[in-house]
Amino acid sequence: MIVVRKLPARYAPIVMPFVLSILMTAVVSVISTLRSLGATPAFLATWPGPWALSWLVAFPTLLLVLPMVRRIVTLVVAAPPQPGR
Repeated sequence: MIVVRKLPARYAPIVMPFVLSILMTAVVSVISTLRSLGATPAFLATWPGPWALSWLVAFPTLLLVLPMVRRIVTLVVAAPPQPGR
């Protein structure tokens, strides 16, 4: 069995936007590139470039805006009830 060591919890604020930016830019760039080129052989050769560029913008952007987004969410969403209250 392969044992994978986990990162310490202190890395969560970086790992979450890292993974989110990879997944979101992949989905958006696939849709955008398919819409532009169609499902052609050129798609597979073209898509990695736009995805990489969009990820290079998205990851630092997420790092900057995520604290503001969390504050906005706390203003809009009620806090969960505390146990025993």
